[in-house]
Amino acid sequence: MEVRFLGGAREIGRSAVLVDDSLLLDFGLTTDTPPSLPVGASRGSGQGVDPDAVVMSHGHLDHAGAVPSLLAGDARPPIHWTPPTRELATVLARDTLDLHEHSPSCPFTGEHVNRVSQVSHTHGYGEPFEAAGYEVTFFDAGHIPGSTHVLVDDGDTRLLYTGDFYTADHRGSEAPASRTNRHGEPIRGQRLVAGTTARPDADVVICESTYSDVEHEDREALEERFVESVQTTLWEGGTVVVPAFAIGRTQEIMLICDHHGIDCYVDGMGQRVTSLFRRYPEFVRDAEALRRAKSNARYVTGRDGQRERIAEQNTVIITTAGMLTGGPAMTYVPAVRSTPTNKIALTGYQVEGTPGRELLDTGRAEIDGRVMPISAQVEWYDFSAHADRHGLLSYLDSYRDAEVLVNHGDRCEDFAAELRADGFEASAPELGETRTC
Repeated sequence: MEVRFLGGAREIGRSAVLVDDSLLLDFGLTTDTPPSLPVGASRGSGQGVDPDAVVMSHGHLDHAGAVPSLLAGDARPPIHWTPPTRELATVLARDTLDLHEHSPSCPFTGEHVNRVSQVSHTHGYGEPFEAAGYEVTFFDAGHIPGSTHVLVDDGDTRLLYTGDFYTADHRGSEAPASRTNRHGEPIRGQRLVAGTTARPDADVVICESTYSDVEHEDREALEERFVESVQTTLWEGGTVVVPAFAIGRTQEIMLICDHHGIDCYVDGMGQRVTSLFRRYPEFVRDAEALRRAKSNARYVTGRDGQRERIAEQNTVIITTAGMLTGGPAMTYVPAVRSTPTNKIALTGYQVEGTPGRELLDTGRAEIDGRVMPISAQVEWYDFSAHADRHGLLSYLDSYRDAEVLVNHGDRCEDFAAELRADGFEASAPELGETRTC
């Protein structure tokens, strides 16, 4: 089995792995402007990467954002994914078109997006299927609804592509009893989806390493700290703006707000994604909790100055974009920035060069072309849906007899070296490199 790394090798973004020039695992975009495609891909020309079949691990831009470009020209490879991933990929493609359609940076056209439904094949967890002559099986990766580990078996070698994942493993054997669902059962990790417990047998593991040098804050303590801060601001009469990624993070914050009796508004693409997740109750941890969280939230339409009026209220506003790169946040942040009682609570990683990162580092942010000083309080909460160092090592402990290929991180080589020092056969492939497994 030959594995070629077209993206996501020693980097985060545009994940793409090609097996035997036949089976493509993921095909994502970077969040740059213009976005970058995987190695060898051409923008909507029908040239370049030409797989016999495509398998998607999950519906985030860096893993599924470039899928429609594979359907240019006469190419029509079947695309395999879970039902939520199929819908998320379509939502992302439409959003990419809205942003870039009339720019040479756009990787595909509306016609390419329309073709996706013609070649789509959906599968649940633990249901083997055939793709490009391989037996492929999905396992719940615990990252977002519909996310998967992908097991590829050619009869001789079993290759496990982890995709992005979040583990149920945490420091301490039990979740604190105070953090429970409506049945009084302890919750470990995210409220939206349970962490992965799948450990299928594999000879080779391609493992993400996003947080290989980070230990996440205890989720119980993190949630309590966030809730206490939000409630304090509300008690003081302030407004809390919560920039959040539309896929996964918005719903997680909605669930937290509902569980703790905090009313909130929700604005942006997160509304559409929440409705999407509710159509697939089997892919979320607690469908009833998500229904109640949606009922607790008030959706914003943005018509007739509604956002400006809401920003003056003593309330919580969950809004895209998570890194302040666009979306309704462009209205809310300027509206609340001048009042020290107000708060901007960032809920995810802020990439270098984004307005969110600039705000954390300098107390200023460039919003719609204007650099604005922010007098409102600014806080950051690590509500990550990725395994941290502890989770990665705990997961990989099941694969000490396998070859481990580290990808999807900004310190892949360092983490691979640390694994080797611990007795693993581990390495970090370079971008464009082919490995024989």
